[in-house]
This record gives sequence, C-alpha cells and structure tokens, in this order.
Amino acid sequence: MDRKTSVLLIVDVQERLFPQIQRRATIQWNLERLVAAAKLLGIEIFASEQYPAGLGTTIEPLKSQLTRIAEKRMFSCRECVPLLSGWMEAGVRQVIVAGIEAHVCVLQTALDLQSAGFDVFVPADAVGSRTELDREVALDRLAQSGVTITTSESILFEWCETSAAPEFKQISQLVRRTTPVE
Repeated sequence: MDRKTSVLLIVDVQERLFPQIQRRATIQWNLERLVAAAKLLGIEIFASEQYPAGLGTTIEPLKSQLTRIAEKRMFSCRECVPLLSGWMEAGVRQVIVAGIEAHVCVLQTALDLQSAGFDVFVPADAVGSRTELDREVALDRLAQSGVTITTSESILFEWCETSAAPEFKQISQLVRRTTPVE
C-alpha cells in the first residue's frame, strides 16, 4: 500500500448497530489508529452510513474525525457516487475498507471496488459482524476473491514505508498504543 495511491473507507460504524458487534472495542481501537495514521500521512478518508435515520450516525469519537460521510441505502458503497467519483482520475488505486458488518456492507463494498479495478485491502482486526462466524466466512470469501486481508498495524507501516519517514515516530506511537480489553 502506497500512501500516494491509497484511500481509507470506513463503512457503517453506526450507533445503533455497533454495540451488537463482536470484538467491538478492538475494532474501534484499530479504526481510530487507521484514521489517525491516515490524517498524519495525508491519506484521504471517506465514510458511509447505512440508513442513519434507522441505524444512527457514525459512533464517536470517529464521527468527529471524519469530514466526508455519505448516506446510503444500498449495502455496498457503490451507490455513494459523490464519495467514490474521481478516485481513478486522482491516481487512487488502493482502497482500505474497514467497518461493519463484514459479511454484508464491507463484503459487498470490497467486491464492488475490486470489480471497478481497485486493489482492495481489508484489515481483519478493523472489521466485525454480530457473529464471529459471519465475520470469518466474509474474510475467507474476500480472500478467495482476491481481496487482500491484512492487519491495521501492517497498513500503518506500509503507509509509512521507512523508519526514515518524518512521520515514523508518530506512527510508531500509534502502534505501541495498548490494546483494549474486550
């Protein structure tokens, strides 16, 4: 993953659904680290909300860190044309997709982005579902479809690329943050 050709897409991490997600403390922790690193490295961040009138808006503190949030009704972010338009023309080739639920909106978004010609990466530690089985099956299906399954920490270091990068110490601090207790 190259910071010059990547974007981060946070999918549907919303108030009414998130409390039902397995391993949510770890997922939120990793989402916050991804957002912080993307901001530090100048990587664009986009987010979606699935029917916010019913599921609420993006959870805090993520919501206050995000400026580009698109509302949708389709499970895939494919319908968020204003959110996604212009990526190829801007040189974006890689999309990191994180959020919930792994087996519905994350899965359909990742497969649609891949079909559109993007290299798609899904950090396994930053996606979740209400059941662990749904999450595991979704990650397996994505991997079998050619989507790269990775981890948040791996993404942070690939974006940074070298310990000589001016942002390395700050990225290193994000990596050293204590993992939350579930």
